[in-house]
Amino acid sequence: MADYQQHLEYLTQDVSDAFPGNEVFISQLATLITTYPPTFIHVHDPTTPRTTASVIQTVLSSLSAFDTTSFSPDTVAPQIAFAQVNAVACFTPRLLYDTVLNKLAKWHTRWEDGCANWSGPDDGIRYNDSLDAFMHGLRALRTELLEGGGDATSLRGRKGKAKAKAEVETKEVRMVLVVERAERVLNLSQSQVDITTIFLSDVQWDDIKPSLGAALDPYRMVISPPTKQATLQILTSYFPTASSSSARAHAHHPALAPLYALFISALHSVCAPFTSNPHELAYIAAARWPGFVQPVLDAYAAHLSEDPTAELAPPAEDARMRLLRYFTPSFTAALESLYPRLTHARAWARANEGRVGLDVPANPRKDKGKAREVDEGAGAAARGLPTMSKFVLVAAFLASTNPPKTDIRMFARGRDEKRKRRKGGGTKKTALKSGPAKVPQRLLGPMSFPLDRLLAILAVLLEEYDYDSRVPGPEYTLSGEYTEMELYRVHVTGAITELASMRLLHRTSQPDKIDGPPTFKCAVSYEVALALGRDLRVPVLDLMWEAV
Repeated sequence: MADYQQHLEYLTQDVSDAFPGNEVFISQLATLITTYPPTFIHVHDPTTPRTTASVIQTVLSSLSAFDTTSFSPDTVAPQIAFAQVNAVACFTPRLLYDTVLNKLAKWHTRWEDGCANWSGPDDGIRYNDSLDAFMHGLRALRTELLEGGGDATSLRGRKGKAKAKAEVETKEVRMVLVVERAERVLNLSQSQVDITTIFLSDVQWDDIKPSLGAALDPYRMVISPPTKQATLQILTSYFPTASSSSARAHAHHPALAPLYALFISALHSVCAPFTSNPHELAYIAAARWPGFVQPVLDAYAAHLSEDPTAELAPPAEDARMRLLRYFTPSFTAALESLYPRLTHARAWARANEGRVGLDVPANPRKDKGKAREVDEGAGAAARGLPTMSKFVLVAAFLASTNPPKTDIRMFARGRDEKRKRRKGGGTKKTALKSGPAKVPQRLLGPMSFPLDRLLAILAVLLEEYDYDSRVPGPEYTLSGEYTEMELYRVHVTGAITELASMRLLHRTSQPDKIDGPPTFKCAVSYEVALALGRDLRVPVLDLMWEAV
């Protein structure tokens, strides 16, 4: 028994080293399967279900590889036979039954045999016609596994029940069925067979369980999100080791592993608020890393022409910081395109190849040129929006730039005024005072504003600058009635939500906050706001409290 426990400890340690951060789950799963497993287990992982599926498969594969005959006769060591299927791939009951039986029996369909499925010792019996036939197939498979010492393929072609009975061993055989994406499976009845069913899903059991108590209450296991240290360790393990090094310098040369660790840490800091799944982060890293490391390879190639004996090495600390400063803004762009799979990693990397020279000092003019290119790209995206969305952006820019106490002076109208356009404060002439000069708000960055203030400014803009383009509405007789009705329609709220999803507006309040209106910040620049004002014929400069 001590030998078997020692093997289990080695197994859990090896799997834990391959999947850091899952040590508790690995130990608990191995203990359950090898001792007294429950009939039904539900594993809930809302963050990294693919990683958990790999963990389960690795644990069960290692357990099934144990040679139980090598232990002492008094050791209770069950032989594990498992099948892991995906409910999305097995989209019909017959496909699910055949896949489970073939994997439990370690049966491989071959073209020479007509791609026949496992049919047990008696040919001609089909175990995929119904759920009842599938349960009979599980019982027949268990008997065959007992007779074959845990391997159903070793008894292929044997005949005779008496001979089979004489060869039944006393070793226990335990079958395990793992179903990924279990929310696609409505119900799975159990039979009088020693089989453990594991459902893996990113949906809670209470949300997918059949109604009226049509399923057993499972043993529930909840997987916590991976920690930052575990995620970075997993991502770093994907980088090639020194054994795969070559003389040619390339993006995944082992000498660049320290730079890759710094790159992964910066990528995680930017993308972790949106996803902490190591698979998703690795996919984004695969698209951005070649462009990130290309300046290092270019500098090494130039240095190699002067010194043929030079070896590839990570750049100095200041060069690393400059690389991160140039490439960190592109992490968000990669996340927005690759996380929802709007494109694939290779196409994104090809379209966003970065070329940053390490030997060129930081140039403010070049930085301004790059910022101007970013502003032009944002302006092109903003100017392609509907008219209402443009008005919302202009109102948001004014709300983020003007102090709240100036709204009455900038936007309020008298009782007898119909369409009077006010001009902003512009450059205020004040007496010279000692002390530091006041910096305009548009240079300090946008301020947060509540939703009701945004709607109030939007109402003034629509009433004064959208009046001529309105469709005539004779049913509106009062001044401002049309604007007030238009302001609280669904498409205005939808435009604000869409702009927030496009990151042209930043929401600064918590989504679950209920005490007070939500707050936002405008994410468009001064130049983009002026361009939108020209499109809408809104004098943005006249409506700014500090225009310069």
